Amino acid sequence: MNYLEALNWRYSVKKFDGKKISSEKLNNILEAGRLSVSSLGLQPYHLLVVGNDKTIQKLIPAFYNPSQISTCSHLIALVTKTHINKEYVDNYFSHIINERGVTLEQLSAFRNNINLFLENYTQKELESWSEKQSYIVLGSLIMASAEEEIDTCPMEGFKADILEDVLKIDKEHEKIAVVLALGYRAEDDIFQNFKKVRKPADKFIKFF
Repeated sequence: MNYLEALNWRYSVKKFDGKKISSEKLNNILEAGRLSVSSLGLQPYHLLVVGNDKTIQKLIPAFYNPSQISTCSHLIALVTKTHINKEYVDNYFSHIINERGVTLEQLSAFRNNINLFLENYTQKELESWSEKQSYIVLGSLIMASAEEEIDTCPMEGFKADILEDVLKIDKEHEKIAVVLALGYRAEDDIFQNFKKVRKPADKFIKFF
């Protein structure tokens, strides 16, 4: 499928068939998330991938509609930072230096821009920014899944405390922004037969 065919093919699955995704396909999807667009390259998030059935069972009570969780192959939790401190930025620049073979002096202007950006945001604003960044990753994961012919369902409706406890989240410095269930659509999921409904192009796009 090309990307438009993939987007037409996908929908938010309400029930999966329980079949496990291959490691190859899963790794391709996760790599798409790793390579996703990130403002300033800071990537104020990381992914937790749950494929163990026992752990998935523990997570079911966290969801208001458990049908996707109880039948999916894997669950990806997008975890965002609530604090971005100097140590995190220092590690980021050390990584750039190692990967590109440059010096910290050569990166000084970029470092100053990041420092200024962080100084001008409150903690709440940075927390919101981190969450927005994670949704860009979510889009990349969904698109990559569709091209791999893997079904998905993004979910925001969950009890954060249960998820955070089971997945051992550092509640002082991070939070779960959104989760994505992956797998294969069940034959009796009637939503796969519904025509996709979106705004018509003339209502969605305006040219100036």
